[in-house]
Amino acid sequence: MRDTAPAEELAVATRLRRDHPAELVSAALGQARLRQRAVAKFGAEDAGRMFFTPNGVEQSTRAGVAAYRARRLRELGVTSVADLCCGIGGDAIALARAGIRVLAVDRDPLTAATARANAEALGLAGLIEVREADVTEVDTTGYDAVFVDPARRGGRGRVFDPEAYSPPLSWAVETALGAPRAALKIAPGIPHEVIPDAAEAEWISDGGDVKEAVLWFGTGAPGAVRATLLPGPRTLLGRGLPDPAVRPVGRYLYEPDGAVIRAHLVAEVAEELGGGLLDPTIAYITADAPRPTPYASGYEITDRLPFNVKKLKALLREREVGTLTVKKRGSAVEPEELRRKVRPQGPNAATVFLTRVAGAPTMLIGHPLG
Repeated sequence: MRDTAPAEELAVATRLRRDHPAELVSAALGQARLRQRAVAKFGAEDAGRMFFTPNGVEQSTRAGVAAYRARRLRELGVTSVADLCCGIGGDAIALARAGIRVLAVDRDPLTAATARANAEALGLAGLIEVREADVTEVDTTGYDAVFVDPARRGGRGRVFDPEAYSPPLSWAVETALGAPRAALKIAPGIPHEVIPDAAEAEWISDGGDVKEAVLWFGTGAPGAVRATLLPGPRTLLGRGLPDPAVRPVGRYLYEPDGAVIRAHLVAEVAEELGGGLLDPTIAYITADAPRPTPYASGYEITDRLPFNVKKLKALLREREVGTLTVKKRGSAVEPEELRRKVRPQGPNAATVFLTRVAGAPTMLIGHPLG
C-alpha cells in the first residue's frame, strides 16, 4: 500500500482482499494514508517506518521543533526525561536521538502501543521505556527533567482554557516545580498573565508558522521571555521595552514573525529597525530605512490609499499586477473576496496590506525586500 495513489486505492485494496483478511487490508490502507500525512511533520524516511493514529498525526510536534527542544534540554545537562502525555512518541524520539534516556507515559492503550512500536521501528527502544499509565500517578523521582504535553483537544475541538487541558496546567506547573528541570508545552495563544513567575516562556515558530509555546523551569532565567525562529535557531530575548510609539507611514513596512508577536516582543524588533507602529493596536512596524532582520519580513511601500476597492482595482490595472498577495491585520475584509473584486491581471506582482493607520482603514501597496 505504501506508494499507492489515492485514485488507485480501491483497486489495490480489492485485489489484496483476495489473499488477506479485510481487516488487515483496511489497517494497511489506513496506515499508508496516515504515513503520507505524517511526512510533513516527520520527514519521508521516519514517516515511512513509523505507525500512526489519526489524533497522533494531528497532535504530534513537528520533528524540527521537537529536536530543538531536545537540544535545549541536553545543553542544560539533562540525561533523563519523564515524558508525560507522550502521545505516539514524537518528542520521545527527539529526546532519545539527543542521547537522553526517556520514560514515555500515556494512559491510552493504543497510543502507548503506537509509541512503543515507533521506538522499536526507529531503533530507539534501548533509550525509550513506554509505560501505559495515568501521568498523575507516575513517580518521576530520579529523572533530570519532566516534559509535559497536555492534551489541548476535547470532544468539541480545541481547548483554550489552560485549566481544561488534560491534565490541567496547574497540575503540570506543580509537577514542573518539583523537578530539577522541566518543559511544559502549551498553546501559543496562552494569556501572558497566567504564566507562572518561576517560568521562562518561549514561543517557537517553524518556517514562519507559530507552532507552540514552552514554559521552561530550572533554566536559571525565571520571568524571561523569548521568541525562537526555526530553522536556525534564531532567538530574540525580551528586554522589557515599552510599547513602540505610533509614527507616520515610512517607506518600509515590517511584519514581525508570529512568535515575536505572541511573545509580545514587537518593541524589541521595532527598536532594532529604528521604526514605530502604524497603529497602537496593530503589529506592523514602519521605518524609513531597509534593515534586514530575521525577526520580521520587510516590504518597500510604493502607495498608500484610504480603503477603496475601486481605487485599488484601478491602481493594479495601471501597474499590470496579476499576482496579488493580500495581507491583513485590523481589517474585516477577506483576502479571497478582495481578489475576486479587483480581478488582478498582468505580468507583475504586488502585496497589499489591509490595515489601519492611526485608526483609519488603509491600503498599503508594495513588494517584498530582496
